[in-house]
Amino acid sequence: MDVFDLFQRLGLALAIGFLIGVERGWHERSEAEGSRTAGLRTFALSGLLGGIAGLLGEALGDLALGLIFIGFAAAFAAYKWREARHENDYSVTVVVAGMLVFALGAYAMIGDMRVAAAGGVATAALLVSKNVLHAWLNRLSWAEIRSAVVLAAMTFVALPILPDRGYGPFKALNPYEIWLMAVLIAAVSFAGYVVIRLVGQKRGVLIAGAAGGLVASTAVTLDLARRSAVERGRDGLFAGGAAVAGAVMFLRVLVVATVIDSALFGDLALPLGAAALVSGGIGLAFASGRFDGKRSGEHTEETVADLGNPFDLLIVLRFAALLGLVMMVAAALQAWFGPDSAVWLAAAAGLADVDAITLSMARLAGGSVPMDTAVLAILVVAGSNSLSKTVMALLAGSRAFAVRFAAAMAVSIAVAVMLWWISAFLPGGSPA
Repeated sequence: MDVFDLFQRLGLALAIGFLIGVERGWHERSEAEGSRTAGLRTFALSGLLGGIAGLLGEALGDLALGLIFIGFAAAFAAYKWREARHENDYSVTVVVAGMLVFALGAYAMIGDMRVAAAGGVATAALLVSKNVLHAWLNRLSWAEIRSAVVLAAMTFVALPILPDRGYGPFKALNPYEIWLMAVLIAAVSFAGYVVIRLVGQKRGVLIAGAAGGLVASTAVTLDLARRSAVERGRDGLFAGGAAVAGAVMFLRVLVVATVIDSALFGDLALPLGAAALVSGGIGLAFASGRFDGKRSGEHTEETVADLGNPFDLLIVLRFAALLGLVMMVAAALQAWFGPDSAVWLAAAAGLADVDAITLSMARLAGGSVPMDTAVLAILVVAGSNSLSKTVMALLAGSRAFAVRFAAAMAVSIAVAVMLWWISAFLPGGSPA
């Protein structure tokens, strides 16, 4: 380590302590001199001490660094204990912050400077955000905390240990893929819940529907169907959000197919674009309350105070089971009709997912699969997925929600089919 690098690292250690000291000192700026355990100067010196200790540890061994840290922590804690007895204060935040400053100062000397700097900034950010974090914690419900923990366990505990290969008939059941979809369902539901909490019920449902449609419109539909069964009287709003998600799905299929093969745009743009426009328009009309006999202004954010659970684990597990069944049906149809039966395969695969078959057909279009057959297969997968979501709406949602959503999907698909059929007989077009 050259002299320049040495001074640079010591400067970083001092800067980390100074940054934390500014935050601590500002909160205690009205206190008399010497009445607090640590302020700006003490934290700055603690960071520098950590840097010197790191340097001594490199020269004398790790034991020296450990002993210096123990001595520093003991002295800091002793002074804080005296202050706490006088103030009747039970907070240990200052002690932990002092130990962090020392440790980050030492790491700035012996480790990656970028990590040390990031640690210092993160520490300061947490200290500065005390009031915001406490206010946020006070607004949390136990159901929200529990759902966040369950989602984290599903994602980071269960998912990594599941095998990523096929089992059962036709090797169609892939535990990893099925559980990944279950995690996606839960994540979309949780994200939609957060958006609704932040911006209000009406706008939140529409925003969550549009954003969720970019990832998984099926997940959005299932979540809003569940909410419609719990929150009576808001069927139109939830059906509108699901229809908006469906509109985004149509556009997503168009974009994915066009990115893979731009020649598909001419045949897909009109039917899929019209389906997206119709589904989105109907969704906004439902959300406005025009078909409920209510004025738009009556759907205000203040009318709903309790949103329930961010997601229902039982419903998520049921969806995973249903997805496994659909995957087996799709694999069976592929085995029975052969991989060249693109339209049949699209109809089966679309019950579970639109992206995989869209990508596949776009890659094969004009090659092993004729262009008109690929176009029809992509339209079929969008229609099949809409049918699948309609069935889920009937099973999980209220009757009013299911009727509205089914109507939106039926009209959208009918318009798409009509425009595709008309365009197939235009000059240069031919029906598949």
